[in-house]
Amino acid sequence: METNPTALLLELAAQAKHVSDTDTLHDLLSRGHRAWCKRAVDVQAGVGRETASLSDAEFAERCAAAGAPWERGMTRGEAVSALAFATWDAAPAAMAYTELEELAAHFGVCLLGEEVL
Repeated sequence: METNPTALLLELAAQAKHVSDTDTLHDLLSRGHRAWCKRAVDVQAGVGRETASLSDAEFAERCAAAGAPWERGMTRGEAVSALAFATWDAAPAAMAYTELEELAAHFGVCLLGEEVL
């Protein structure tokens, strides 16, 4: 099994297309969630490094171009998080995880227990 979070998400989503067993889907979703979170943290760190030397105007321009405008009242750190999420959410691996979530939901599978719902 792949350990690179990006490759793992793509692999799990591909596996899920052939699964209808709810326990197996829950396992794939759980493993995918951990990989999604790890990769989101990696992307945020990368975006933080890449934008650290940008002026506020340059940074705001980059945020706007990514569809994550630096809104009034947001700190730069919050804007970095928004930009990182927009960047990660548009990545094929994140989209594959979204497909996995949707497939699991079709079978009534989610990561929250019924007692939470």
